[in-house]
Amino acid sequence: MNRIVLLISLSILVNGFFSQQKALLIKKAIDPIELDGVLSENSWKNAFVADDFYQVYPSDSIMAIEKTKVMMCFDDQNIYVAAVCMDNSMEDDFVVSSLRRDYSFPVNDAFAVFLDPFNDKTNGFSFSTNPFGVQREGLLESAGVFGVTTAWDNKWFVEVKHHEDSWVVEMKIPFKSIRYKENTTTWGINFARNNLKSNELTSWTKVPINFNVATLNFTGLLNWDTHPAKAGLNFAVIPYVSGGVHADYTNETQDFDRAIGMDTKVAVSSSLNLDLTVNPDFSNVEVDRQVTNLSRFSLYFPERRQFFIENSDLFGRFGFRKIRPFFSRRIGLYNGVKIPIIAGARLSGKLNKNWRIGLMNMQTEGMSELSLSPKNYSVGAFQRQIGESSNISAIVVNQQDFLNRKIDPNSFNRIVGIDYNLASSDGTVRGKLFYHHSFSPDFSDYSHASWMMYKTRTVRFHWNHEYVGENYRAEMGFVPRIQNYNPATNEYVYTSYWRIEPSFEYSFYPTSNWINRHSVQLSYDEYYNPDFTTNERSMKGRHTVLFTNQSELRSEINQQKIYLPFVTDVTFSGLEPLDTGYYSFTSGLVKYESSPIYLLRGEFFMNYGSYYTGNKLTYGGNLSYRLQPIGNIAIDFEQNFIWMPTNDYVQITLLSPRIDLTFTKKVFFTTFVQYNTQINNVNINARFQYRFKPMSDLFIVYTDNYNSNIFGIKNRAVVVKLVYWFNV
Repeated sequence: MNRIVLLISLSILVNGFFSQQKALLIKKAIDPIELDGVLSENSWKNAFVADDFYQVYPSDSIMAIEKTKVMMCFDDQNIYVAAVCMDNSMEDDFVVSSLRRDYSFPVNDAFAVFLDPFNDKTNGFSFSTNPFGVQREGLLESAGVFGVTTAWDNKWFVEVKHHEDSWVVEMKIPFKSIRYKENTTTWGINFARNNLKSNELTSWTKVPINFNVATLNFTGLLNWDTHPAKAGLNFAVIPYVSGGVHADYTNETQDFDRAIGMDTKVAVSSSLNLDLTVNPDFSNVEVDRQVTNLSRFSLYFPERRQFFIENSDLFGRFGFRKIRPFFSRRIGLYNGVKIPIIAGARLSGKLNKNWRIGLMNMQTEGMSELSLSPKNYSVGAFQRQIGESSNISAIVVNQQDFLNRKIDPNSFNRIVGIDYNLASSDGTVRGKLFYHHSFSPDFSDYSHASWMMYKTRTVRFHWNHEYVGENYRAEMGFVPRIQNYNPATNEYVYTSYWRIEPSFEYSFYPTSNWINRHSVQLSYDEYYNPDFTTNERSMKGRHTVLFTNQSELRSEINQQKIYLPFVTDVTFSGLEPLDTGYYSFTSGLVKYESSPIYLLRGEFFMNYGSYYTGNKLTYGGNLSYRLQPIGNIAIDFEQNFIWMPTNDYVQITLLSPRIDLTFTKKVFFTTFVQYNTQINNVNINARFQYRFKPMSDLFIVYTDNYNSNIFGIKNRAVVVKLVYWFNV
C-alpha cells in the first residue's frame, strides 16, 4: 500500500513539474527608461531575466544554440521590453529583407514578443523588430495558429544597438496601444527569435516544430508585481486630406478628385475600442495581387483597409473561408469599383475575460451608373469563452437598401448564425461547428458545416463537411460556390451543394544533415449536387521534403472529376465551349522553394496533365533579390498553355515585376506592375510613402492601366494623400 501511495505521489510530482509553465515577473521601473538600446538603467539591472530559450527549428528537442535573454519592466504609461540577442557571427551580414515596417518574420533575422493580456489563449498582440530596428506589429487571432495579422497598425517605439557579440533591443509599448484588463496580474507571454544566419528559430517557452511559433497555446506567464495601471484617456483623431486627377482615355473624360475625412479611435476601456470614420478614403491601400482564374467561381481577396482590421476575426471568422456570412470587402467595393462610404462606427473588444463583443454600422452612397442604391451595413457579433481555449459565437448581419432616402422594406438581406469553435489546451485538436440562416424578401435558407483537425508532431488528420442551401443568400458575405454562371443566358443559377473533405498526413524526421522532414499526404475533396450526384471531386497524393536550410521540394498527383452544368468554355478565352456532362482528368505537379537565407531566392512549379478533353501545362513561380537592407527586386510569373482536341490553343500569361525600396525607416517607394492577358490588362501602381511622424504619412500614388495586347492606355490616376495622427 505504501508503495502505491509513493508511486501516485511521485507521478503527481513529476507531472506537475513537466506541466509547469515558465513564468517571468515584471516589476515597476525604479528609474526613467531612456529608449536608446543601452541597458544602463537600474530598472534593467534589477529586472528578472527570461532566458534558456528552446529551439523550434530545425529541431524542437534541444536548447537554443545562440543565446537570448529578455527583461521587462513598466511605468504608468508603458511596457518596456529589453532583449540581448547573442550572435557569434556579428561580422556577417544579417538577413534583412528591407527597412519597411511590417516585414515578414520568417524570412528575416528578428526578435518578437507575443502578448496574451487576458491569458485566454484566444487573441493577442505581437511586437517585433529586426537588427536594424524596423518595426512589425500585428494581431494574434484564433490563438495565433495561423501566425500574425500585420495589417493592424498602432503606436509603439523601439531602438536597437549593435555590439561585438550581440545586438540589443529596447521596446516601449504604450498601454494605450493594446487592449487588456486593468485589474489582472497575470498575462500570457512568449518571446521568439529568428536567426537565419545560423538557421535557427527559438522561443522562450517550448513550441513544437509543427506549430507556428506565435501560437498562444504555448505561452508562459507574465506575473505583475502590481496590476497594470489604467491606460488613461486614449483618444486619437486621424484626419486626412487627399486630392488627385483621374483620366479615362476610353471615354475621353478627366476628373479632379479631392476629399477630406477623419478616423477616430476612442478607448472606451483598456479592452474595448470604438472606431469612428467619416468619408474614409483608401486610395493609399496597396492594390490586389491578380491571379489567373480557371475555375467557374469567384476568388477570395484579403481585406487591406485599416479600418476593418482590428478585431477582424470577431466579425470575419464566422463560417468557413468559402462560406462567410460577413466579408468586409462587400462594404465600399463592387466588382473592384470603389463605392463611397459616408460614415461608419465600430465597437469591438473584450467586456471581460470570457466575453468579446463587436458592433459595426456603415452607410454607403449609391451609384446610379451601376444601378446601386444607398446601403446600410450592420453587424453584431458576440463571443463567449468556454473552457481554456474554446468559445461559442453568435452573429447577426443586416444589409438594408434605401430608396429615395427611406428604408426600402422590399430590399434587405439578413443572416443570423451561431458557431462553436473547439480548441484543446495543447493545440492538438481544433474544430468548428456552425449553423447560419439567411432571410430576404423572396428567399430563406440555411447553411451548416463541421470541421475537425487532430495534429501532432507526426500525424495530421482533417475532416470537413459543408452544406449550403439553394436559397441561402449572404449579400454581405462570401459564398461563391452556390453561384453557377450560365454563359448562354448570362445569369447566375443558384444551386445547393454538399461537401466532404477528409485528409491524412504523416510526417517523419530522419537523422540527416540535409533533410529536416518528410511528409506524405492523402486528401479527398468532393462536392455533391442536391441529388447527391458528384459535382466535383479531387483525389490527391502529395510528398513533401523540407530540407534543413528551409528549402522545400513538393510533388503531387491529382485526379479530378468535374460536372459542367452548362455549355462552358473551360479556357475562358473564347474557344469552342464544351457540352454539359462529366469530365475526368489527371495532372502532376512539382514545386521547389529555395531557402530564405540567401540574397537570391525563388520558387518554381510545373503542373502538367489532361484538362477536360485536352491538356494543360502550367508553370510559374517567383524570383527575388534582396538589396540588403534597402529593398527587394522581385518578379512573379505564371503561364498556362491549354491544348484542346479541335487544335485550338490558348496561352495565358501573368507577369508581375515589383521593386520595393526603403531608403530609410521613414521613406518608402514601391513600383508594382501586373501584366495579365486573361483580363487584357497591364496595371502599373507606384506608391511613395513618407512617415514624417509615428503613424502620420504622406502618400503619392500613381496608377496606370493599359490593354495588354496593344498597350493602348485605358486610364491613369495620380493621388496625393496626407494623414496625421493626433493623440488627445
